[in-house]
Parts: sequence; C-alpha cells; structure tokens
Amino acid sequence: MSERLRETEIEQLRAELQAARAALGEFAYVVSHDLRAPLRHILAYSQLLREELGDRLAAEPAQFLDTLTQAAQLMGRQIDGLKEWSQLDRVDLQRTTVDSAALLAELRLCLAAEPGSRQIDWRFHEALPALDGDSALLRQLFSQLLSNALKFTRPRATAVIEVAWAAAAPGQVEISVRDNGVGYNPAQQDQLLRVFQRLHPASQFEGLGLGLALAHKIAQRHGGTLRIEGAPDAGCCVRVTLPLAA
Repeated sequence: MSERLRETEIEQLRAELQAARAALGEFAYVVSHDLRAPLRHILAYSQLLREELGDRLAAEPAQFLDTLTQAAQLMGRQIDGLKEWSQLDRVDLQRTTVDSAALLAELRLCLAAEPGSRQIDWRFHEALPALDGDSALLRQLFSQLLSNALKFTRPRATAVIEVAWAAAAPGQVEISVRDNGVGYNPAQQDQLLRVFQRLHPASQFEGLGLGLALAHKIAQRHGGTLRIEGAPDAGCCVRVTLPLAA
C-alpha cells in the first residue's frame, strides 16, 4: 500500500468518525429538547390535579402523584445531563497550558466547603505537571473525580483522597485519584463509564450516574484515556492520561 493511499484512508476514517460524533451529538441534543414539552405537561398537570382534588385526595393517590412528580423531575435532570454529555462532542477545544497543581488545589478548597464536619485527609503529590488542554473541560473532569471521591467516602470516619501522577506514553502523563470509599463490584466494571449507570442505590448516594461518563469523554476529547480500579469496601482509583504541556 502506497503512503499516499494510506494517508487517504486515514483521512477518510477521521472524517467518518467526525461525522458519526456530530450525528450522535445532534441526535442527543434534539432528543433533549423535544422531550421538554411533554415533561413540562406531566409536571404541570400533576400539580393541577393535586390542587383540584385538594382535601379530597386520598393518601394512596397522593403517593402515586408524588412518585409521578419525582420521576418527571428525575427525567428533567437526566435530559440536562444528556444535553451536557452530547455537547462535549460539539465544543471546540480551547487549548492552553493548564497548571494542574493550582487547578486541583482550587477544586479542593471549593469541595472542602461542603456541609458536614467529617475528617478528610487530602494527599496531593508534589510537582503535579502542567497539562495541554481546555482549562474549562479539565476543571470539569477533575471536579467530577474529586466529587466522586468525596461522595463515596462519606461512610468513612476519615476520608483519604490521594492525587498522584506518573509518566505515561511520550507526551502524556497519568494522574490518579484514589480513595478509601465503598468501592464497587469488579463484575460491574463495564457499566462504570456508561451514561446513567449507577452501581449504588440512589437512597445511599445521590447523583445521575453521569459524572464518570462525562470525565471519560473529556479525556477522550484530549486524546487521553480513563480507567478505573476498585473492589467492594476497598476504595477506588481513577487513572486518567492527558497530554503534557510543551
């Protein structure tokens, strides 16, 4: 195969991949908008029905309406999440040099202000390297990872959250976020990066099951990867590879 033919095929594959990503993003964006109107009707008419019946509304039908309202509100949050997820394929990366140490320190201060007085042992390795990437998206990625670590260490008397780094492929670095939280069943590993997949009941941990999927897509947009290791009641470690600043 000639070099010119190989380059032509590569360019064709890139164009097809770009078209597929655009189509997927457009589909999710349109769906998220088209679902808004019927969802508003469900919420509005549920409230009207409750007001119309007033004191005549018996306990069991009232519970049915509560369930209907909660499900519609959850669907609204999922639509917002789907829109956010789909837009990651559409946004142009504004690449710059990102000081990962300063970014993570800032996020740590923001997240440390969460309600509650539990002990959090933050362990940040020194000399975290500068990254080449979109600062807003990288902020979102690390915010998701640190927020997850905080959330799933909630049952611990002292949460231990460690951020470390190691050399990866040429021009890339691996940054890891490890915690001593509840972990997960490795048999469910393939569900972790899917949209709206939850491995723990909503009654135990809040959230849509979207954070890791968003973080994974942000890493991919930067030409990197994201992988997760964990075990039941033994914590979790998320490793993300990203490009180094020149």
